[in-house]
Amino acid sequence: VFSVNSTTVKVKSCAPAVCPSGSINLGIGKGSSLCCNTDLCNVQDAPDPSTNAPNGKSCFYCDGQSCSNTVSCSGSEDRCFNATVTIGLQSQVFKGCVSKSLCDATTLIPNVESVSCCEGNLCNGAKSVTQSFLFLCCSLLSFILLH
Repeated sequence: VFSVNSTTVKVKSCAPAVCPSGSINLGIGKGSSLCCNTDLCNVQDAPDPSTNAPNGKSCFYCDGQSCSNTVSCSGSEDRCFNATVTIGLQSQVFKGCVSKSLCDATTLIPNVESVSCCEGNLCNGAKSVTQSFLFLCCSLLSFILLH
C-alpha cells in the first residue's frame, strides 16, 4: 500500500525470496508492505500506513525543494534513512522514516546507490537538494513498487 495525499495505490504480486514487511514515510507519501510465503496468500492487504499512531521519533524528509523538513514517524518506523536512487541519468535523494526490516533489505532494490539508516531523532541530516516534485513522486513510487 502506498499513499500520496489522498491517493492510495495497492499492488499485489510475487516478490523475491527475501521480502521484508514494514512501513516507510517519505513526508510526501507513506508506504507499507506485507509479505507471505504460501500460494495465493496475498489476499490480505498490507496495513494502511496512514492509520499508524505516531511513535515519538522524527526524521528529515525531502519535499522537492529541500531536505530540511521534518516528519513524525509512526508505527514500526524506528529508523531514519537517507538514500540516493538513480532514475535514468539523474540521482535523487530520499529521506524519511523506515522500519528496520525495510532498511535492512535496501540492497535488494535496483538503482539504489547508497542507503544509510540511523536510530536517533533527526539523525539523517538536513542537506538541501533541489528537484522537481513530479520526479520525486515518480521515483518514490518506483522505490515502493520495486520493493
